[in-house]
Formats: sequence, C-alpha cells, structure tokens
Amino acid sequence: MIIVLLGPPGAGKGTQAARIMEAQGLVQLSTGDMLRAAVAAGTEVGIKAKEFMAAGKLVTDEIVIGIIADRIEEDDCRDGFLLDGFPRTVAQAQALDKLLNDKDRKLDVVIEMKVDDESLVDRITGRYICAECKQGYHDTNLKPQKADVCDGCGSTNFTRRADDNRETVTARLATYHAQTAPLLPFYAAQGVLRTVDGMADINAVAVEINDVLSRL
Repeated sequence: MIIVLLGPPGAGKGTQAARIMEAQGLVQLSTGDMLRAAVAAGTEVGIKAKEFMAAGKLVTDEIVIGIIADRIEEDDCRDGFLLDGFPRTVAQAQALDKLLNDKDRKLDVVIEMKVDDESLVDRITGRYICAECKQGYHDTNLKPQKADVCDGCGSTNFTRRADDNRETVTARLATYHAQTAPLLPFYAAQGVLRTVDGMADINAVAVEINDVLSRL
C-alpha cells in the first residue's frame, strides 16, 4: 500500500504517519526528517535546502525528488510506504506518478489533514521538546507536570525549533496554500483523495484515518 499524507506544517502528519506505519507495517518516508538530517550533517543537499527551510519556503523539486527517487528503491519500500511531506507541488505529484508508473506501482490513497490556519499557528509556535529525551510539550496544551522539568527524564533543558516562530510559520502556511493546496483537486480528479479533521484529538484523527484505510 502506498499512502500520501497532505496537510500544512504542524497539522500532525508526522504523528499520524507513525501510527499508520505501526498499524499497517509500512515504512514512513518523511522528506522533512531527511532534509533536516542533511542540513545537520552539512551535506551538499543539506546546504542547498537550509536556505529555503530557514526562510519558510519549499526546497526545490530537484532536491526533494532526488531524495525520494533513491529512497523508494530500497528493500524496505518493496511492500509499500507512506509519504509524509511529499509531494508538495503539482509538479512533484506528477513526478511521483511517473516514478511509480515506471516501477509498475500505484498510489492507493491521499489523506488530507484539514486544519484551521490561526489555530495551527498557535499550535506550532507553542511547541517545544526536552533536549535530552525529545519528549514533546506545548506552552498551553501540554505543559510538564512540574514546571520546567521534563516528565520523562527529569531534565530542565528544553529547546524549540528555530523555525517555530510566528513569522516563519505564517510564511510556511502561505507557501502551502499557494503551492501545495492545488494538489487537492489534482488528487480528487484521480479519485484517491480522502479528508479527515486534522484539528480533532490525536486519537480521533487516527480513528478517522484507520476508517479510510479499512475501506480501500
């Protein structure tokens, strides 16, 4: 089974992708994770991507498609995979269709996680993690039980992603609506688009997604 998750940054695609991966036995391919790893490693592709990511813009199709094309040839993608963060433009979607057609494979479903922009900005700008164990928190929605102390490991060292600020998040949302939202009619025309409420509780979203997958 080949699945694409769509939705603006911070919609919870990564969280739901992990649940789908466990339930369906699929490997999760997150271009965001792969790109951030490349940036951290200072690779050639990472250096190119860093400029775009820091400005809240999409990286070029050449960079993203190159990563995906290589990745789906690996053995763990043989029985299917879940794409989180790709495609982000119609051009990338067309490139994905070509990749899959060339390999005699097909996209089974595209799941859109629909969210409210302003609520999403508050969700993203308020999140932070424990620098030691990586447990996630939020300024209003998920505070540690003891102020400034991680519930998981007791650390007092917390960190936020540099791009989780209102200006960058707003720019990323504008980019999403301008470049990625057109994927919705593109995939609707193919009959593979399904929509779930991305603003619902995490477990409720998972139930909706499982229902979609069970109907395939």
